[in-house]
Amino acid sequence: MKQETIPIFFAVDDKYIPFLAVALQSMFEHASKQYYYEIKILHTNIQEENKKKIEKYQKDYIHIEFVDVNYYIDEVKDKLYTRDYYTKTTYFRLFIPELYPEYDKVLYLDSDIAVLSDISELFHTEMGTNLVAAAPDDVIQTIETFQEYAEKVVGVVRYQNYFNAGILLMNLKELRNFKFQEKFLYLLETIKFSVAQDQDYLNHLCKGRVTLFENTWNRMPIGGDTVRRDKLHLIHYNLSYKPWHFENILYEEYFWEYAIKTEFLEEINEIKANYSEEEKKIDLEAYDKLVVLAQKESSCVGDDRMHKKEIKQVVEPSKERLAILKKIENLEREGKFDIDVEDDPPTIPLTPEHVDYLKTKSTSKLKAIFANRLAEKFVEELLKDKKLVIKEIRGLENLSNLSTGAIITCNHFNPYDCFTVETVFRRTNHAKNKTLYKVIREGNYTNFSGFYGFLFRNCDTLPLSSNKKTMKAFIKAVDTILQRGDFILMYPEQSMWWNYRKPKPLKDGAYNMAVKNHVPVLPIFITMEDSDRLDENGFYIQEYTVHIGKPIYPSKNTMAKKNIQAMREKNYQVWKEVYEEFYHIPLEYTTKKEEIGVS
Repeated sequence: MKQETIPIFFAVDDKYIPFLAVALQSMFEHASKQYYYEIKILHTNIQEENKKKIEKYQKDYIHIEFVDVNYYIDEVKDKLYTRDYYTKTTYFRLFIPELYPEYDKVLYLDSDIAVLSDISELFHTEMGTNLVAAAPDDVIQTIETFQEYAEKVVGVVRYQNYFNAGILLMNLKELRNFKFQEKFLYLLETIKFSVAQDQDYLNHLCKGRVTLFENTWNRMPIGGDTVRRDKLHLIHYNLSYKPWHFENILYEEYFWEYAIKTEFLEEINEIKANYSEEEKKIDLEAYDKLVVLAQKESSCVGDDRMHKKEIKQVVEPSKERLAILKKIENLEREGKFDIDVEDDPPTIPLTPEHVDYLKTKSTSKLKAIFANRLAEKFVEELLKDKKLVIKEIRGLENLSNLSTGAIITCNHFNPYDCFTVETVFRRTNHAKNKTLYKVIREGNYTNFSGFYGFLFRNCDTLPLSSNKKTMKAFIKAVDTILQRGDFILMYPEQSMWWNYRKPKPLKDGAYNMAVKNHVPVLPIFITMEDSDRLDENGFYIQEYTVHIGKPIYPSKNTMAKKNIQAMREKNYQVWKEVYEEFYHIPLEYTTKKEEIGVS
């Protein structure tokens, strides 16, 4: 019985041959031998020596052919726009339907990958008459700027439909019937997609005829470590997430597992050793420029997307939010103020090797720079779109005049309240040479994927942990940060109650750290008022007034335990006074507990 043929295409230049070898090594270790694999490597400039090294992967069920496409793209190559580290090889996949009329369906794979499962399973994805099958792009799903670009500029109805073309199952028969290449060449003359180039053309042309498969077959490091290892099928080291350039790239262990089995290990190690800090900086700057480019492209296009219009006042309140408000009501009545009301998944324990509190590693520093830039742009968009509204800041001088490090305390009622405090901090002179760190829950650091997960892990955060060794590192980092004069934001209520306006009882942790390091606590309390706009849940967006109290200093001649208690009670009193003065009502709880401010 004749074996079924599975055609698989790559497109590389000579510089990417070592990484192609890693991709092939990983793929063939898992590929079922019941199929015959036709490997086509599209190129324009591969050295004969490198070809011979790659051809060593041939077996009785594997055939490898290098295909020089110079002659084919000669007429259009000057029209193929590229930027940054991209080369024109990225466009080669678009010519496959006409280049290979003998095939009805093929797989196209980028070479910056590690395959962890049988690739034949992906090839046999059912796609009907759709033009392509692919996974949603993790970068687009993570970054709001790119989501807007995908919908406004590329024209997909929902950014969730925008796919990554690095792992692509192509229905060549339908693509030929659709006259895909003819239409692409026409668009090449009329439209220039600058952000994702050929991938944008593919999404623009194929929209409405795409089969989406799970991103476990195209998992990128930016997606966060939220997928069980036994569920991962293919890792795609997209953009600057290259383990041969940077340390501590998520899923890097898979790349090196297969790299050591290739002839190119020494060469790959040399590439990494010689990759300079300046080149790493350029990588991050290129990504920043890409975000700016996407914003610029989006700003030049009108916006008639129905789901982006201002929500009308007739929107029904979300049942989920109503249930949370009911839960808050019950917890207040029971006096259980330190219990979170959101249904988060079980927390993944944080171990010491997975956190670099003080950003001592070069990769951690670079990620922090990138994350803070990203967060700053994100907050700017929130403020511009009035999804985050800071109506007034009172007592800013109390923060500006601090001459030492400090613990900043704040009531916790919304995921965006940390952005509010960060915005306030940036309006002081401290922002020039000081850092505001944020203490976060363990689960926020380990559980979240996507955009928020990236910020939680890299945006000057200090995650708590259920692991004793990790907590020792946490405490040591806190001491260092405060002693060098930086600031730490803590939520001493130890729970987030959505849009809850009252101050909740305070725990000792923040004040213990302040006393230990002889620094003040700066109490911030944020009050809320309904705006005239509804959010996506059918509730009024809140306008915030930020009240910054005077710093509370530990007493030099008081025992630690009494100091902690005194500072905590003073903090609570400040919050209570702000609440009663702003809302013009006494602070009262439905619980029967008498000493509500005492932990």
